[in-house]
Amino acid sequence: MQLLRARLYEAEIERQQAEISASRRSQIGSGDRSEKVRTYNFPQDRLTDHRIGLTLHNLPALLAGEIDELVEALQEAHYQQRLAQAAAGENQ
Repeated sequence: MQLLRARLYEAEIERQQAEISASRRSQIGSGDRSEKVRTYNFPQDRLTDHRIGLTLHNLPALLAGEIDELVEALQEAHYQQRLAQAAAGENQ
């Protein structure tokens, strides 16, 4: 019985470590150049957030702190992502 308990404990520890590792890998990414978060294009006066596909013009104002439009778009994208995850969780 002790051997069975030890094996079950080891299996649970391995499962938890694999879950943590997978979560960490998904958050870190590969660090490739293709994983850009945001591009600041000064000659074209443009900011592009690649995660949500948002492009804004008037870069000087954005750099001066007028980022309400950007923050609202990021919040909306986050909200939509959480809704999708919740819907996927209900379908399982």
